[in-house]
Amino acid sequence: MKPILHNIIPTPKCGDEPFKTNDKSLGFILNDFWRWNVSDLLNNLTRGHLAEFIVAKALDAAKGVRSEWATFDLETPDGIKVEVKSAAYLQSWPQDDYSSIQFSVRKTKALDWEKGGYRGKPKRHADVYVFALLAYKKENAIKDKKTVNPLDLNQWKFYVLPTIVLNKRKRSQHSITLKSLQDLTQTVTFAKLADSVRQVFKQTTRHRN
Repeated sequence: MKPILHNIIPTPKCGDEPFKTNDKSLGFILNDFWRWNVSDLLNNLTRGHLAEFIVAKALDAAKGVRSEWATFDLETPDGIKVEVKSAAYLQSWPQDDYSSIQFSVRKTKALDWEKGGYRGKPKRHADVYVFALLAYKKENAIKDKKTVNPLDLNQWKFYVLPTIVLNKRKRSQHSITLKSLQDLTQTVTFAKLADSVRQVFKQTTRHRN
């Protein structure tokens, strides 16, 4: 019988942990890897993780270490399950124009943490979706690419939608455009994001009851 190789629960790192060989430091540290690997904040993958972190900080849900394999992205201290999706007008690669905005809302299977693999029917596992748009676009694309800053939260817009609304949509169940999203909800700022998530969740709970 094959042994069960359970998941490893990561612990937060400080950044000053050294790379070693034969227990001897090689003169470079974990923070050097972070700097090399994730300094391009406009990269789609890095921007998506950054958006999750921004939303997590707004919701006081940034404890511990981000899980790559969770069935939803975040859980608030009061138990609201949140999925975060991100998009941006400006990318790190050469562009002919601003990117058109749409967000993936695909249903997924849950990872079986005991046996491995994915189980069950595809579904949306979160209670609430937060769509984070790096919305910086105000003068011209060339000038904007020189001044876009994903760390400036004034350059972001957030849209909050209960999962039940996505499940009831008659249109695509795989993605949602910005126009469709704007027809369903209003934009909120970073400062109002936590209140909006709680309010949307309460409305969803009342609707279910």
